[in-house]
Amino acid sequence: MNVVDSSGWLEYFADGENAECFAGAIENPAELVVPAVSTYEVFKRVLQQRGEGDALQAVAVMRQGRVMELSETLALAAARISAESGLPMADSIMLASAKSSEATLWTQDADFEHIPGVRYIRKKGGGAKG
Repeated sequence: MNVVDSSGWLEYFADGENAECFAGAIENPAELVVPAVSTYEVFKRVLQQRGEGDALQAVAVMRQGRVMELSETLALAAARISAESGLPMADSIMLASAKSSEATLWTQDADFEHIPGVRYIRKKGGGAKG
């Protein structure tokens, strides 16, 4: 199973330098878990940069995976991760979602660089930030 965080989705949709690093996980929706908070972050960024039509298309692609809602149990797990690691709220939700799904978290967010269970891809240039 795979979880792609917002930075990976945005890189993929922008066809950035690291887009192909995320393509394998994104283009295999049967093995893809999509935290609801990621749909929020991606929709908002694409809406701001390219408009509602493109933002809705991005979310439609994301919905091909299994969307994971933020339950109370997941929220508490994310809060524990945040308290222990210092990760921000959305990052903690992404990591908690991946852990609860026994999935690999794919990201280019440097906050995750040394966290077990994360496939960190270093940004090559001025790529997307989730």
